[in-house]
Amino acid sequence: MRRLKIVLLVSFGIACSKPGGGGDAPRGSEPAVTAPPAPAVSTAPVAASAAPAAAAPDREMLVSEEEFKKLHELKTAAAPAARGVSVKVDGQSHYLGLPSNAKAPLPGLVVIHEWWGLNEHVKHYADRLAGEGYAALAVDLYQGKVAATPDDAMKSMKAVEPAAATKTLLSAHRFLASDARVRADRTGSIGWCFGGKWSLELALAAPELDAVVVYYGHVTTDAERLKALKAPLLGIFANRDKAIPPATVDQFEQALKPAGASVKILRYDADHAFANPSGERYDAKAAASAWNETRAFLARHLRGG
Repeated sequence: MRRLKIVLLVSFGIACSKPGGGGDAPRGSEPAVTAPPAPAVSTAPVAASAAPAAAAPDREMLVSEEEFKKLHELKTAAAPAARGVSVKVDGQSHYLGLPSNAKAPLPGLVVIHEWWGLNEHVKHYADRLAGEGYAALAVDLYQGKVAATPDDAMKSMKAVEPAAATKTLLSAHRFLASDARVRADRTGSIGWCFGGKWSLELALAAPELDAVVVYYGHVTTDAERLKALKAPLLGIFANRDKAIPPATVDQFEQALKPAGASVKILRYDADHAFANPSGERYDAKAAASAWNETRAFLARHLRGG
């Protein structure tokens, strides 16, 4: 098959990891892992005085569409029933998960789906985050479309217009700050693969964010663009990822240094999409470790704990 250069706008924001959870365990969560393997930590918080790295342009990855589709094989098992509500934000439908019996103000999270779209697994992930005490708004960047096949997912992903996606994410962020049920005083973003890229893009467009989590997303390596990052960032990547290989993560890490933001990069001996329990490449131990790191990171920056 003819190999295509595709810009992996994929940053796979799904209900990606079933492991863990605080307080009452969410339905569908995986069995607890007593001692999840520690990831390789590439960076401590990046000091503002770090020597600037040379600007590195975004690279197009030499991965064919067929190869890329194989990284996202979806299982057929259904997610647990959704517990949140559908909300309209600037005319677009999203999904809002809220903590039980919680009152505003609440810390808010913009949750960004993977390339399948805003499906039941993403909604379940928003519910899991709500169980952690966050108002979790799972956005829909596909305008109601949910892919059932890799071909459909690729088509929907390619159809996303960057300007429109940024506008949608900024509207979602404003919703968390203004909605009477939330009135968030601290906000963050989280996404996987397609959603991981857009989690970072939201942080660049809204520097007032308090935290940003990126799971194996194809992120910019342009040091000048990354200077706009103000929020603490947790980046989670996989060393066996063919779409975002370690060399690309190295470039991202170096390009972040001039920004001076607090950055932590974790690398797991796993494949792309390893934290997605509805995917064929799910790695329970790595996912559990990454989720525990994510929980601690969000609690520290959004809840002060």
